[in-house]
Amino acid sequence: MIRAPRRLDPNRVVEHLPALYRAARAWTRSREEAEDLVQETSARVLARPRFLRGEDELGYLLRALRNTLVSQRRAESRRPQTAPLLEELAPGGRAGDDPAEEVERRRVYAAIRELPEEFRDTLVAVDVVGLSYGEAARVLGVPEGTVTSRLFRARDRVAARLEGPSPGVQ
Repeated sequence: MIRAPRRLDPNRVVEHLPALYRAARAWTRSREEAEDLVQETSARVLARPRFLRGEDELGYLLRALRNTLVSQRRAESRRPQTAPLLEELAPGGRAGDDPAEEVERRRVYAAIRELPEEFRDTLVAVDVVGLSYGEAARVLGVPEGTVTSRLFRARDRVAARLEGPSPGVQ
């Protein structure tokens, strides 16, 4: 016998929060991440009426929780990973660095910061982070050929900028 769809009662969702939190805690890396996941799932589920077809509320909510987690992880994997620059780790350069090399390093980073966003992201992904062209294409969400052309243009612009006179040099 097929049961008619019934509406998920928003007031009963609160009763399932402890179970959702326990599941989220098992699937995530921290307590804070689990709390955020349960909150995001609840917000999504309660944003519009939901209808259950022959399933219990907790099963539906657990599936929604898992789908939210998968969506978050997928989005997270597409974002470029950041790492602090050397100059951020050790202000004034590392011990033993040649001051001229430090000035040149700062010029290179300044030239990179001046690039248009799509060129800057590509250059950072490949030349700074060390991703392959294929990995950069996946991270940036563009074809590999686009990575190749953007990287060529980005390198060309940085080189042109660095060939100009150094700041403070007459």
